[in-house]
Amino acid sequence: MAVLTLDELTWAEEQFGDCELGDVRRTRRAVAYAAQVAADPSGSTPQQTEAWKACKGAYRLFGAKKVTFQSLAEPHWQRTRARGSGTWLLISDTTELDFGIHRHVPGLKPNGNGGGLGFLLHSSLMISADGAEIAGLAGQVIRYRQPSKKETSGAQRLKRKDRESVIWGQLVDQIGPAPQGVKFIHVFDRGGDHFEAYCHLQRNQVGWVVRAAQKRRKIITPDGKRMALAKYTATLPVAGTYELTVQANQNQPARTTTVEVRFGAIRFPRPKHISVWAKETGITEIPMGVVEVREVSPPAGVEALHWILLTSESVDTFETSWTIIGYYEQRPLVEEFHKGIKTGCHVEQRLYQSAKRLEAVTAMMSVVAVRLLQMRSVARHKPNRPAEEVVPKKWIRVLQAVRKVKSGTPWTVGQFYRELAKLGGFLGRKRDGEPGWITLWRGFKKLTLMVRGAEALKRKCG
Repeated sequence: MAVLTLDELTWAEEQFGDCELGDVRRTRRAVAYAAQVAADPSGSTPQQTEAWKACKGAYRLFGAKKVTFQSLAEPHWQRTRARGSGTWLLISDTTELDFGIHRHVPGLKPNGNGGGLGFLLHSSLMISADGAEIAGLAGQVIRYRQPSKKETSGAQRLKRKDRESVIWGQLVDQIGPAPQGVKFIHVFDRGGDHFEAYCHLQRNQVGWVVRAAQKRRKIITPDGKRMALAKYTATLPVAGTYELTVQANQNQPARTTTVEVRFGAIRFPRPKHISVWAKETGITEIPMGVVEVREVSPPAGVEALHWILLTSESVDTFETSWTIIGYYEQRPLVEEFHKGIKTGCHVEQRLYQSAKRLEAVTAMMSVVAVRLLQMRSVARHKPNRPAEEVVPKKWIRVLQAVRKVKSGTPWTVGQFYRELAKLGGFLGRKRDGEPGWITLWRGFKKLTLMVRGAEALKRKCG
């Protein structure tokens, strides 16, 4: 299990100390500002830096030509991917960053329905297969939405090099093959379900679990028949059932339901209309495992849960199909990352005056958003570990004093983070469950200020 470095300056040096920014002084400034951001992720640049000299230094940093999204984020990506062993899930998804329609920021493009200006951020969050460790971001791609064109056919759309679907393959190529002795499994939602993305995955010799978007697409069954994917899965026998907790959304409340599981094998043939690149790979069909999850008795008025998952992994038992389902169930973590960068770091409220600078700020805020998620991960996994093995002693002493807890009994990691969350507004009642990253972050922000104050007073008093 990874240990989260709570000291902001040490953490910032780990994450940004190897950035190649054209001048070692810029790298030092990047490290210093990253530490300030980590201490107050949601604050504005003046609030984070607390002094005009430091604030001006941050503005000049992001204005430098060699300080880019790539140059700031690349060391973190490389650090994340540099694993020595194990199976790692790379959960990818896209979010829109909208910096407002009323600001004139050179370089930004219309987002969504044209009601805002910004860009698309496509990220891959890397976690251990059991979900116990959030390693970081394995890669990211920024994309500007292009004006829509009226094509008369799907074949014409596939000829466009600027179509948004290419972002999935671009990120797979950026991440590349796994290191020796390590296994990468990419987890995509329905946006990544297209033949070209599978070609990129196969060429990089990495695995995948992808939720099918096109259930009526033609596939080849083990006995060589061509039929619609959903029609094929309906012919498979039920391998088993289990209870699944479904998260609430705009259309339905949270619930626990029973689902049936089926599994089988297919071959995905190359579609009739395909991009030039996919055709040039020479790949004509891709073998896959398929796992279907279907809700047995949905509540009245609620659409039944139905997933069809396509995977590179061998699926030949109920247990192996359950493993694949477990991988896909980790996917909401990337949505938590999006929440972290928008709500926790307020990236869309940044007032930098060019797209290039906003891209660079987004790179730094992305790494900080991962840190917010890691706080929760450390708190929930191996909570009985002695806190002093993970947390600086001064942090524990200050938090114990503020929370009026006797310092005689050594704290565990779970106790430290629970008290930290209470400092951020978590009530800790029996029915409240475990604290989320927002209350942990709020508590961490308060504790940081308290530790700074205690250290300043100690220096003043000698």
